Amino acid sequence: MELTLSYDMRAPGFGAPARELYAAALDQVAWADEQGFSIIGLGEHHASPDGYNPSPIPLACAMAARTRRLRVRLSVLLAPLYDPIKLAEDLAVAQLASDGRLLVGLGAGYRPAEFEMFGKRLEDRWAFMEEICSFLRRAWTGEPFEWQGRRVHVTPRPEPPPPILLGGSSAASARRAARIADGWFPPLEPRLWTPYREACLELGKPDPGPYPKHGPIFLWISRDPERAWEHLMPHVLHQLQSYAEWTVEAFGRPSGPYAKQMSAETVRESEAYQVLTPEQTVELAQELGDHSVFYLNPLLAGIDPKRSWEMLRLFEDEVRPHLPAATG
Repeated sequence: MELTLSYDMRAPGFGAPARELYAAALDQVAWADEQGFSIIGLGEHHASPDGYNPSPIPLACAMAARTRRLRVRLSVLLAPLYDPIKLAEDLAVAQLASDGRLLVGLGAGYRPAEFEMFGKRLEDRWAFMEEICSFLRRAWTGEPFEWQGRRVHVTPRPEPPPPILLGGSSAASARRAARIADGWFPPLEPRLWTPYREACLELGKPDPGPYPKHGPIFLWISRDPERAWEHLMPHVLHQLQSYAEWTVEAFGRPSGPYAKQMSAETVRESEAYQVLTPEQTVELAQELGDHSVFYLNPLLAGIDPKRSWEMLRLFEDEVRPHLPAATG
């Protein structure tokens, strides 16, 4: 079972201040390292009114400094918004600073406002994604080379180079990941794993195996779930509303898991957002089994760190002893 902590670092006005959230996140990953978690997941977005983390690479380095075993996954970097040379340098340093524990997830992005802010063309993002994986691998050899009429020499050399994972939400992105990347970071849609696995086998690459079972994208553990929902619901609805607004901006309508108007009632009915007792959480973990991913998102959209710590201690005392060994 892959135990994963995720952080968006959103700090809406009704939640905890950003300074407290960042301090708590660093303390929590140190705790998770001792608890045998496998992965820290960090996303990226820009110009978000709630401060959604725009700089996951520096935060990854800070978290790596507080841990010894946890792998830090950038899931995902909005690759087309970066200068490729500077991206290669920053990731090389992050890989060295983390003692080789970096996982580089790259995504194409979709929000027009982010591309406009960085002076990039949204239409160019797919061509960039085709190029960036080979560019990074070449840059990380430590040898000079020519690129777009420039002499490029990226140092220091990361040893070993970090794995490159591609994000995506379509069969085409799955096949692209099989062709040019080291792995794929798909959305929580098992149907998209089939084209990725098939493409890997057709290319003669190792079989990535069956799609692992996934727990809820947001799981909270409480001895009193009804009371916990009272505190958590504003944060969950804030996240959902924000994503809905971004997909409207990009596609003219809410898309994906945010296609329907979410309410407190529909959230409570969703399998993606759950508040469970310790006993129910253990039952869920047993249903998921060894080949699975178990998520905790303890500071989602500005949740009070004090409440977050109460939940994590409950996990430590009453859930973790019953879980299978974590996998990397």
